[in-house]
Amino acid sequence: MNNISTQSPHSSRAAVSIFFLIHGINLASWASRIPDIKAAMDINDAQMGTLLLVMPISSLLGLAASSWILRSFDNKVPLIVAMIAQSIALACIGISSNLIALGSSLFFMALAFRVGGIAMNTQAVILQKSYAKPINGSFHAMWSFGGILAVGLTSLMIALDVPMHTHLIWTSVCIGIFAIVCYPWLPSGDRATEGSKIKMGKPDKPLFLLGVLILLASFCEGGMFDWSGVYFKDIVNVEVYTAGYFTFMICMTIARLLLDKLIAHIDNKKIYIGSSLLIVGGILLAVLLPNLIPAMIGFSVVGMGTAVVIPTTFLMAGDSKKYSAGMAISIISSYSVVGMLFGPPLIGFISEAFGLQVSFLFFALMGLLILPVSLMYFHAVKRQG
Repeated sequence: MNNISTQSPHSSRAAVSIFFLIHGINLASWASRIPDIKAAMDINDAQMGTLLLVMPISSLLGLAASSWILRSFDNKVPLIVAMIAQSIALACIGISSNLIALGSSLFFMALAFRVGGIAMNTQAVILQKSYAKPINGSFHAMWSFGGILAVGLTSLMIALDVPMHTHLIWTSVCIGIFAIVCYPWLPSGDRATEGSKIKMGKPDKPLFLLGVLILLASFCEGGMFDWSGVYFKDIVNVEVYTAGYFTFMICMTIARLLLDKLIAHIDNKKIYIGSSLLIVGGILLAVLLPNLIPAMIGFSVVGMGTAVVIPTTFLMAGDSKKYSAGMAISIISSYSVVGMLFGPPLIGFISEAFGLQVSFLFFALMGLLILPVSLMYFHAVKRQG
């Protein structure tokens, strides 16, 4: 790894935080409009699930290129390119008039999310190494805060009857401007010079188990992003269907703001156990009592449970003995892609067969599995020495 160059540690941290923020705004802006997209395209849950399949297919294409990207560029370069591409894709989603145009827009958005996510998380993990206290949780809190802003804005747009295309186009313009303005303050010189090639041979069991943890958490997180609005509209029967998504994102942000302090005082094993129990309990509450208040409380609890799994897992992956921080994050990000993007289509298919309420029990199962897999990880690390 080359020597990292920054304008100042504080300005670089602020710049990376802004990129996490606008990344979250982008994802939540389109996800919170899914009920409107379904209505505009006149499609059912299974058809929506099929449409969402283009995103994991696109995103996984980026994995083959990740090794070359990490060796060829400072992470700030693919990050700015991906962020601009995301903003353009968001605008295209807003103006799509048919399924082919919408599917193409989702395809390019997912590809940009993949590249940008790897670059962004790599910069965060590398910056963490230059700080004595934990800061990684604060980056992911900014991502969640971006989601809160986006969902709040969507709720306002719905209340004011602002057309979806107007909302998404102006959001994309603002995202692009923020990305360009903050770009000069991103850290430079973080190009990986070693450990950025996939090594054949015996699999790295701890890294594999971290990937599975990311997979399980991403199934829950991605599914809640894409289906919480539909759940509140169709099952809870509320007019402002973003209510559940909004409380989910608020509690996720609060938990991530507290994560750095949690890491300093509680070992990671207890963090995973607590997260598993919160996800299961929150989903069961929302499914068994599908009324406004219980469902909002349940979604809030799920938000707290899912919040800390992904940032904690990325941070531990950055300490891999076999790969550079960027390559380790790229590897487990492939699991994140599978969970975040295959999960929502799967929920659509289950919903069409058994009903949306029953399909949400899938999230409870994924949350429950976090417990044994995390224990297997810590056992594997202990044996590895």
